[in-house]
Amino acid sequence: MEHEQVEREVARKSAWIYLPVSLGTALLFFFAARFGGYPPVAIYGGATWVALLSLIIAMPIVTAWVKKLDKRR
Repeated sequence: MEHEQVEREVARKSAWIYLPVSLGTALLFFFAARFGGYPPVAIYGGATWVALLSLIIAMPIVTAWVKKLDKRR
């Protein structure tokens, strides 16, 4: 395969992993804050913040992991 095609496939596979992880952590935060009795601004703002931060953290980690697994094949 061509290098660009391999990179595109690695990016696609990675996105299928890190996006659900990020959204899952945001949902966990949302429900924890919702049942904790916090104001709506704190709940929605906090869930958005957690989603963005977990996305920033998960993207390079998952992409490197998928790339490493792809090279073994």
